[in-house]
Amino acid sequence: MSPKTEAVPTATAAEPDTPAVAAGTNPNYVQLDEPIQRGEQTIKGVTLRKPRAGELRGVQLAQLMMMDVAALQTVLPRISTPTLTAHDVGNLDPADLMELALKVQGFFMTKAERESLPA
Repeated sequence: MSPKTEAVPTATAAEPDTPAVAAGTNPNYVQLDEPIQRGEQTIKGVTLRKPRAGELRGVQLAQLMMMDVAALQTVLPRISTPTLTAHDVGNLDPADLMELALKVQGFFMTKAERESLPA
């Protein structure tokens, strides 16, 4: 007789919309107030990653810092998982757009600036 083991469900990278896991472990995860419906897919949250210089081509950094919607429509599809389209970004709830824009702004802070922020 072998001992009985019970499988413990875990979230994987293929499940980015699991708010409890994504929000708890990744500071760049944004749970959307108004999920995006794309066909049969429902996007409940988005994870952003820090853009590289090439992903910022065609956009003035000052526009991103001012949260310009056109600049965000260009950059967010390049750094989001699941990948948002420019159309998705244009249809975001304003509160969700603001939350994503704040995350993008945070990517431009130096390590010293981030460390000086209150916890």
